[in-house]
Amino acid sequence: MKILDHLFDVYDRLRQLIVKPLNLSEHHEQHWAVRIISGLIIVLIVVQIIFGFLWNSEPDAFDVVDNASAIASAHNEDMVTGYITTATLIKVGEILLDKPGGYLSNDMMPPGVFMDNIPNWEFGVLVQMRDLASALRKDISRSQSQSIEDKDLIIAEPRLNFDNDSWLLPASESEYRTALKALRSYLRRLADTDKQDGQFFARADNLKDWLALVEKRLGSLSQRLSASVGQQRINTDLAGDAEAQQSTPAASIVETKTPWTEIDDIFYEARGSAWALSHFLKAVETDFQDILQKKNALISLRQIIRELDATQDTVWSPVILNGGGFGFFANHSLVMANYISRANAAMIELRILLSQG
Repeated sequence: MKILDHLFDVYDRLRQLIVKPLNLSEHHEQHWAVRIISGLIIVLIVVQIIFGFLWNSEPDAFDVVDNASAIASAHNEDMVTGYITTATLIKVGEILLDKPGGYLSNDMMPPGVFMDNIPNWEFGVLVQMRDLASALRKDISRSQSQSIEDKDLIIAEPRLNFDNDSWLLPASESEYRTALKALRSYLRRLADTDKQDGQFFARADNLKDWLALVEKRLGSLSQRLSASVGQQRINTDLAGDAEAQQSTPAASIVETKTPWTEIDDIFYEARGSAWALSHFLKAVETDFQDILQKKNALISLRQIIRELDATQDTVWSPVILNGGGFGFFANHSLVMANYISRANAAMIELRILLSQG
């Protein structure tokens, strides 16, 4: 509505400056009014296209250690165990909300309402933020199952799980900013060595439990990306357990294919998920370094990061192509699925190493 108000204001000023001094008849004045309005509409469309192009760019990666160091220096704090991971979660959230164009998933006005690549990228980032916040609340900030939940994470975790496309009462951004405020409070308490009421327990079991959730996310993304060309697979839902049962019967051969309208949606969701997860794992590499070295798992973690970073290469095509697996045209979804699948396989190996004594 503000855009329309500005347009009416501009039209009225142009009419006063151009049309009125000419002392035209009513017919000619209406003709000039049509020309002015048409010009303003064209200008508005061009401006929207320009902003849409600028807002459609994915944010660059950042150095997680440098980010945490800057925050610690600004608040005169020590980078205790867990500081980098928590600071990274906060930074990813800030980028999600404050990148060019802001948070677009709930936009009701152009050009945001017509965009879908970045909103799907945002959802992929948000899912990884939710999983890490949940792990912090349920496991990493607690010494044992009987311990009390952290007071700030009780606020942050459910607010990150708020609807991603709510634009009013309350808006998604409002809930997510409340979550980031609570995470900043947790970070302050984490670094306060006097009170010691905020904790981050860098244990192998805590890391393994979070990675189990990440593993399932990557597996799901890999399957959805691979379904871009359609595939038939054997139903393995009950494999490995002769006594296993399920609620309703299913066919032995399952055929899945992603609708062509959703192919780019899944692709950019995977890009966003991989972007956020890469940063979180780089932070974990430092905060859990002693555990990872003891378990001889540091190389496995770095291999996962390497695969995830490869998903962030520039997409030179103006559209996400969906050629056959060995067809004449490329299939960007299958390329993305390749990197995600390899990261998922390395994630399984990493969890096995963490489980070993």
